[in-house]
Amino acid sequence: MPTHLPTRTLTLALLLAASAHAAEPEAWPVAGQQGLVRYVIVPTALARDEPAYARQLALLCEPERTCFINFYTNSSGAPVSMPLPDAIEHEPTAVFRQSVKRGAATLRWSCRMQIAAETCF
Repeated sequence: MPTHLPTRTLTLALLLAASAHAAEPEAWPVAGQQGLVRYVIVPTALARDEPAYARQLALLCEPERTCFINFYTNSSGAPVSMPLPDAIEHEPTAVFRQSVKRGAATLRWSCRMQIAAETCF
């Protein structure tokens, strides 16, 4: 015997499911890879949003695996290719290094982001 939910309850359930799906982060574009390093394009609006980087790293890097990512913005809308065009290469935002060998993971900000001057590159 099928169970029917009241329309109001069903609507609420659909809205919650839709918002949960919308909350799932979409992976930022990977421009390419050279050796172990992947080059990822950051949406300009999220360039200084550390939690957004954490969400991306959860999508892009497997736990207990070496993962090297260089992040860049592309404010000029230059065509994305490898090697990166100068317009993108001049817009680094952060680098992430997760080394299984060293047992460490670090996210360092570009000095141009003016976030962590003492450890920026």
